Amino acid sequence: MSTGRSATVLILLALLVFGSARADEPLELAVKATYLYKLAPFVTWPASAWSDQNAPLVICIQGKDPFGPLVDRAIAGQRVAGRPVAIRRLARIDAGSGCQIAYIGGSDAQPQPSALREIGKAPVLTVTDDPRGAAAGDIELVLQDGRVRFVIDNGQAQQQGLAISSKLLALAVRVKR
Repeated sequence: MSTGRSATVLILLALLVFGSARADEPLELAVKATYLYKLAPFVTWPASAWSDQNAPLVICIQGKDPFGPLVDRAIAGQRVAGRPVAIRRLARIDAGSGCQIAYIGGSDAQPQPSALREIGKAPVLTVTDDPRGAAAGDIELVLQDGRVRFVIDNGQAQQQGLAISSKLLALAVRVKR
């Protein structure tokens, strides 16, 4: 499957999930909210990232939450690799927060760079979308030609013990090694 076709499939999946979204909710946020859990099947975490084999996949939203109920609707009833998906909203995050995926929104209490430093080399897939580029996680959501795309810092992810699938790497607009 070509990169363009694969990206289109991911976006169409996001649109299907949000077919019932209210008209006043920006589509961009709906797509980003869907990406948070749709990225998970393309990532392998070390066994130490889970408390046990039945633990849920926990998506943490640190600081500013631009998604509100969109992300809750996106994950409702979803499972990834047999695990239920749970959302946790945190003012502050660190390596011991129990997250497998963390959207780093930043806040006055813990700006993005500080949150990313606190996570350090823990096996947490970090996602950001700060258009000013103040801090970038493993995956940075970007708008390109009116579509939500992403940049992957594969070197950083590997330092955290994460393995990102070549399929996801092929869909990225840019991969940092």
